Amino acid sequence: MGDTVDGLSSKRTVFVTVGTTCFDALVKAVDTLEVKQELSRRGYTHLLIQMGRGTYVPTTSPGEDGSVAVEYFHFSSSIADHLRAASLVISHAGSGSIFETLRLAKPLIVVVNEDLMDNHQSELAEELAERKHLYCARPQTLPQVIAGLDVESLLPYHPGDATPVAKLINHFLGFPDD
Repeated sequence: MGDTVDGLSSKRTVFVTVGTTCFDALVKAVDTLEVKQELSRRGYTHLLIQMGRGTYVPTTSPGEDGSVAVEYFHFSSSIADHLRAASLVISHAGSGSIFETLRLAKPLIVVVNEDLMDNHQSELAEELAERKHLYCARPQTLPQVIAGLDVESLLPYHPGDATPVAKLINHFLGFPDD
């Protein structure tokens, strides 16, 4: 499974992050046999879950039987290394996690937490999905989104240039142009 280099199978990791929150529905969704089998079918070999404040503990697996190896942890001082090492990222809809992953040009599935009250995060995820920068899912639709995943169809995200907006605000406030 996975890419081969000189006939050896390489590690293809799916990194799952919930940030600092509790998002047990996402952790439970990736811990299902259906999701793990679909990831394996797509050539992913490892599943690393950052579970934040969650209480649901996923089932770990060494992956020796051809299944996806599964590990988890609660927090890390920086998830940047995990994001860089990932072949695919499955994330909560926090803007920091989304934009850090997009900046690294990693394929991304954002899973919206429907239990949040004022769910403005879903608007961001859905807009970026509509622009083809990422895939958007709910915990219950994650298996289908993974099954239909086409990472080649994703478009690179290029952050906008805020200079014109800053100049307009400065002009409005009466500051001189640089």
